[in-house]
Amino acid sequence: MFSRSAAYLRRAAARRHTVLNKPSASMSSMPLKSFDHSPPAYTEAPHPEWRLGEKVSATPEGKEWVEAGKAGFTTIGASEQDQIQWYKLLISGIVPRPIAFVSTVSTSGVTNNPPIIAFAGTDPINPGRLKDSVLNIKNTKGFTVNVISVPFAHNALATAIWELSGLTKEPSTHVKAPRVQESAFSLECELFQTLDIVHPDTGVTTTTLVLGRVLCAHVRNDVLTPKRTVDIARLQPLAALGDISYAPVGAPFRVPRFRWEEDHARIAELAEAGQGQGRGRQSGL
Repeated sequence: MFSRSAAYLRRAAARRHTVLNKPSASMSSMPLKSFDHSPPAYTEAPHPEWRLGEKVSATPEGKEWVEAGKAGFTTIGASEQDQIQWYKLLISGIVPRPIAFVSTVSTSGVTNNPPIIAFAGTDPINPGRLKDSVLNIKNTKGFTVNVISVPFAHNALATAIWELSGLTKEPSTHVKAPRVQESAFSLECELFQTLDIVHPDTGVTTTTLVLGRVLCAHVRNDVLTPKRTVDIARLQPLAALGDISYAPVGAPFRVPRFRWEEDHARIAELAEAGQGQGRGRQSGL
């Protein structure tokens, strides 16, 4: 149902065409394969033979990952970057992100054009799980965020104890907290604000929202593209699903934006149809 005028839609389409039809800086011009419609299927873990305390290099894939990391890191400071380029770097490295339409309505009853945004849920059940981490952040005002990749999934997910994980502490540049040497994309952050999430019925603080200001990013050179964004195929980021289930990012696909020169007639047609339905309601038809 359209509540916007045809002129409004034409202007909006023209703006989207100008901004969104530019090729992505991180995408190559290689031809794309057909989409794989096969349903996802559970598999065994990447390295079921891994044992507590073993280094990432204990598995063949992990050894290859560690060798690739010897190419070093590029540290990119937030204050040194053009803000658009900094944004592109962050959204290419902070992956994967769940996305959704967010629908709202104004006080006069007009619905919005729902934007697609990234979102995350909080933990309403286990208020004590992050207690120590939040306390440390409040006291020292700094922390690091380290993306987990498939080659060291077992190390990162098996335990929260450094000595048993087999992961390596790497000194940070701006904050006291170390970063994970094996992570190909790490962020150093300073505390901006914390917000306790209190259950409205019980009054119990179920979790704490921590907002951090990113000071710099450490990006491994083998995952950094010439455009200074992150190559997701080389990063191999891991996603949490539920219970003890995790998943790598599968084959990515691209959804083209509409093109004004090709779709303007259809947009005008839909806008006119929406206006006609509105007139029909007003006349009681």
